[in-house]
Formats: sequence, structure tokens, C-alpha cells
Amino acid sequence: MVNKLWFEAKNINCFKGGFRVIKDLNLKIANSENVILIGPNGSGKSSLIEVINRNIYPVVTNQSKLKIFNEELINLWELRKRISTVNNDIKNRINPNIKVFDLILSGLYGKYCYIPNKSERDHYQVDNILKNMNIFNLSKKYFSYLSDGEKQISLIARALIKKPEILILDEPTANLDYRSKFLVIDKINELSKLNSKIFCVTHDISMITNIFDRVIMMKDGEIIADGYQNEVINSENLNRLYGIDVEVTKNNSFWSIKRLSK
Repeated sequence: MVNKLWFEAKNINCFKGGFRVIKDLNLKIANSENVILIGPNGSGKSSLIEVINRNIYPVVTNQSKLKIFNEELINLWELRKRISTVNNDIKNRINPNIKVFDLILSGLYGKYCYIPNKSERDHYQVDNILKNMNIFNLSKKYFSYLSDGEKQISLIARALIKKPEILILDEPTANLDYRSKFLVIDKINELSKLNSKIFCVTHDISMITNIFDRVIMMKDGEIIADGYQNEVINSENLNRLYGIDVEVTKNNSFWSIKRLSK
């Protein structure tokens, strides 16, 4: 049986501010995969998310092709239903005095504020997310009182309320302390039980856990490695990716890197 694709790019180039941020991209991602994309800052990771969300557009040539859910002409409203994105900019849009229950519910309406007229179905859907993510303990807390890790988990719950096919996580552990970071990683691992597939974008190798079927490495707008974890994650590839001499090891399903020399 042929695996259906939700993303397909062929010979794609994109520019921002006169710079080529995506270079000759050839990439296919199947509906059945949890994928993690890693790379240093400025590698083009966020630009790829912008391509997926149709915030930037590739240069059109006879040799290029871009399909999302097998469509070249994308209905943006349909796209927003099928793909949800969580990035760190979202936190700045949220009223600090909103409760987590209401924050999650606001995702049903594409807003970040209190929704006054909630239906029974709205309540049921929020309760279902709280149950599936095991975060009932957060539901009555104000957003401003949450730890940074709890804020991130609440935003992920909000993104999942519409049951998207694809959940994009853009640097989900950025600026988190170790406690919050591992709280978020553990919660993302639990998401693999849900129907949404995860496309995680990060510079942090410790984000790569067993739930990810595939690892893609990106540098200077180009994919330099792509495949199963044990094939792709090695010292040679990470030296090339980050431009430093490192050794990579795996302990208890977690990857870590150690700097060898300057």
C-alpha cells in the first residue's frame, strides 16, 4: 500500500529579504510519520514552516513542485484546519489572566481570548483534550501563573483542540530550564498516542526521542541528511551540521553530544 503524503516539494527555492533561505528542496513527508527536523539557528528550519503554512511562497519554475495534502492550489482555511502550529511568538498574544481551560477552548474559534458563549460540545472537547493529555491539574490555573513548560503544554493542547492531522512544533523547548524542558519532552512523547502526527523543528538534539520515525538535518537552507535515527545521528553528520567537533552518544533512548575540541 502506497503511503499518502501530506507534504511534497521538488526543486523548491524560497527568498526572504533578498536571501535564498530554502535551496533546491526535495522532500516528501508521509501522513503516517512523526518527523523531527534539526539544525542550527539560521539553517532555514523556520522558513520551511513558513512554506508549509503558506506565509512565504517558492519561486515557480517548470522544474519545481509544491503539494500539501496532494494539492498544489491550497485553500488556506482548509489548511488551518488540518495543520496546527505552535511557536514561541504565540505566548505574546495571550491575556495572562485567561485560565487554561478557556485558552484551550479559544482554539476552536481561532482566537486567544475568553469565549463568553460556550456550548456543551465546546466543554466536552476541552475536557477530552485535558483527559487525553492528562493535564486536568492545569485547567483552572491562570496562564500567567504557569511555569514556562506548563505554558508550552497548554499551547500544544490548544493546537490539538481541532484535531489537526499534523501538529507542527517550532522549537518547543527553547528558553526552558531543565525541569520544564523534560516536562515538555515527556508530554510530546505521550502525544504519539493521539491521531495527530508531529513535525517537530528544533536545534536541540535531546528532543529526538523514540516517537520520531525520521530525522532530517538542515543547514544553510539545504537538507544534508535524512533517514532513521540510527542511520542519521552520528558524530560525522553532527560535526557537519553544527560546524564543531563533537561526539554523539545515546543513553536510555536520549541522544546527547559532547564537545571534543575547539
